[in-house]
Amino acid sequence: MNLRKKLFVLAGIIMITTSVFGQTQVIDIWNGKVPGSIPNPDYKERIDSVYWIKIMGVTKPTIQVYPAPVDKNTGTAVVVCPGGGYYGISFVNEGTEVAKWLNKLGITAVILHYRLPDDAIMINKSIAPLQDGQEAMRIVRRNAKKWGIDPHKIGIMGFSAGGHIASTVSTHFDEKVYEPKDSTSARPDFSLLVYPVISMDTAITHMGSRESLLGKNPVPDMVKYFSNALQVTAKTPPAFMMHSIDDGVVPVQNSIEYALEMKKHNIPCELHIYERGGHGYGLGKWSAGTESTWTEACEKWLKVKGFLSVQNKH
Repeated sequence: MNLRKKLFVLAGIIMITTSVFGQTQVIDIWNGKVPGSIPNPDYKERIDSVYWIKIMGVTKPTIQVYPAPVDKNTGTAVVVCPGGGYYGISFVNEGTEVAKWLNKLGITAVILHYRLPDDAIMINKSIAPLQDGQEAMRIVRRNAKKWGIDPHKIGIMGFSAGGHIASTVSTHFDEKVYEPKDSTSARPDFSLLVYPVISMDTAITHMGSRESLLGKNPVPDMVKYFSNALQVTAKTPPAFMMHSIDDGVVPVQNSIEYALEMKKHNIPCELHIYERGGHGYGLGKWSAGTESTWTEACEKWLKVKGFLSVQNKH
């Protein structure tokens, strides 16, 4: 994309975001002190492609907070992890569009612009997304009262590779991958996993995500550690999941394996498998297929689980 097109796209995104949302807040999650970072002045954040616009080269991860409307606020918040194969962040169709939908449900949306694994800027690239995900959860929980959020109603949501981050945080929330400043829990109260990458097993993984995160020849222990169905325990939070059976990018077995492990550990889990849809369709609002109804199923699940009850007004 040439410079003129990039500026046009960015201006359009800013206008759309401003018109759709009320007051938003952007927070540098590490406040300038990114753990395990390697200074690299040549590494710049940029926008890639017009189709499914992606952010590339993130060195300073942020969260964008989109508060729920005051009159509809349920006290629930969701940290949203857009996908992009761990090489980009699809921040429109799996980010700002999702935040708009969550706000309509009375949920505060918190979009995470996480670091993309890269040896050029990280001592250990495999744990960087987990670090960012854990700290994003902690920031939301620390600020729960100020932001009108119930600290026990904070979930995490991920699409594709972002689903790998969400499921990694859901299964590794107690792992000490950096030195947190306090004892605030990083455990999500629930997870929403949309055509997620779950496994690093070559038989069913998305190879692009695996290679970006672990490199071309990872040791077996690393493959197991980041194959999140194998990391489910009794403490793993409940999950709503969806996937299309014709997904040619991330095989549906990723979601099936996670759901079966959740069942084995008696953790509430709901999995919707659709006949068609392929991969990367976000909210599915441009589709006429049954996969376009997944948001309705998700809304019903959130309601049944008690996450959509409007808070009492004082």
